[in-house]
Amino acid sequence: MPNIKSAMKRDAKSKELRAKNRADKTALKTVMKKFDAAVAGGDKTAAAESYKVAVKAVDKAACKGLIHKNNAAHKKSAMTVALNKMD
Repeated sequence: MPNIKSAMKRDAKSKELRAKNRADKTALKTVMKKFDAAVAGGDKTAAAESYKVAVKAVDKAACKGLIHKNNAAHKKSAMTVALNKMD
């Protein structure tokens, strides 16, 4: 436990940020799973809708620094390939 007042503040702030980052990552994973479920279900329109939402979420996560930009590009590419294979 920190004894200095500024260290206590920083500790509290880091806990808040960690909780927010975990929540944001969990939300990203949920969106990705919804897209995967739509692709597995075979519904092209639902997959296309969830694709738009997922790509936007991945871009936001990369912009915020939750995931690396190359990781975001890899995820988007994989989703695009999966969507295009549905025919």
